[in-house]
Amino acid sequence: MHASTVRNLLVRGMLAGLIAGLFAFGVAYAIGEPSVDGSIAVEEAQAAHEAPHAGHGGAAHEEAAEEEEVVSRSVQSTAGLATGVLVYGVALGGIASLAFSFALGRVGRFSPRATAALTAAGAFTTVYLVPFLKYPATPPAVGNPDTISKRTTLFFLMILLSVLLGIAAIIIGRRLAPRLGNWNATLAAGAGFIAVVAVAFVFLPANDDAVKAGFPAALLWEFRVASLAIQAVLWAVFGILFGALAQRLLAPRAADAKTEAEQPTPAVA
Repeated sequence: MHASTVRNLLVRGMLAGLIAGLFAFGVAYAIGEPSVDGSIAVEEAQAAHEAPHAGHGGAAHEEAAEEEEVVSRSVQSTAGLATGVLVYGVALGGIASLAFSFALGRVGRFSPRATAALTAAGAFTTVYLVPFLKYPATPPAVGNPDTISKRTTLFFLMILLSVLLGIAAIIIGRRLAPRLGNWNATLAAGAGFIAVVAVAFVFLPANDDAVKAGFPAALLWEFRVASLAIQAVLWAVFGILFGALAQRLLAPRAADAKTEAEQPTPAVA
């Protein structure tokens, strides 16, 4: 694939990621922010309950918390949320478009639209779903602040492991295809991926202190479902939009190349 084509796909991927980020922001604001507000209310209620027993120390903690809040909650839930989600969408859209450029024609004889859908589904599964199943998201101020570094490291380690296992599954599936056929090779590679991920789930340490004792289970469930929905919408919209853009970019070139190849070679006098 020519460098100019890759560059055009990168631009389209970032554009698709931006639009997908807008949809994800709508979902985050509609169903994600209420659970965040609820978790903050729970934290404030617990702090208010502990303050009378803390004496002057509790008052000092409250004053320090007020001073640390440089950005208001209303700005965080609107402009701040939009900025974060849109930047996230553009970045992932660019990375996914580069992965698409590598995968096109290498994972099967799929059209650009189908390859984009497979790329988006694979990215969602390996980058978010698998790590989420092991280390699910938690609302702000819910976990132990002393272990946040450990929890972040484990989460990114799970992302790296999931992505590497996904790439290995694709390579193994391609090598098994000539002997087993495409369908059976895909099933075998997928089963191997699930089996190794299950082993990793067993041996990797758990985040037992990720959620404080007494935190409402229903609120935690709502937050995690909202987090999953945001990512699902982001990748679904990206896969659809980028697939359409890539199809429009690449299909005419493929048709022109096919037509040129089918033209008879002029006879030499």
